[in-house]
Amino acid sequence: MSTNLEKALINGIAPWKEIEYRCEEFWIFCDGFPVTKGHLLFVPTQESHVNLMACYKAAYQWGINGISANKWEGFNVGQNVGITAGQTIMYPHVHMIPRRTDDMPDPRGGVRHVIPTQGNYKNENYKLVS
Repeated sequence: MSTNLEKALINGIAPWKEIEYRCEEFWIFCDGFPVTKGHLLFVPTQESHVNLMACYKAAYQWGINGISANKWEGFNVGQNVGITAGQTIMYPHVHMIPRRTDDMPDPRGGVRHVIPTQGNYKNENYKLVS
């Protein structure tokens, strides 16, 4: 019996090719358009809350392991859900993006940078949303 992920790969819904790791709950792929070296996608084998939470747990641990191995100094873990949030592949997946010192001039705000001018809340251009 194939998983939802295998069906999505066969049908072209999930375009990922380069597999880093696989287990029963999720597979890990290299991002096809990485924003930094080591950018990975943790993809649940079934579209379920349990499998998706396993992806988050694994992405976090992979990021911590990378810090411990001196591969990077920090990391972001996140997910785009829906077209409005920037999702382009309509199969759930969690990004683990390694961060390195000086990979951007001022990294304060991290994932908040998805909305231009709103990432760094200490910047003079920041506008409080009410």
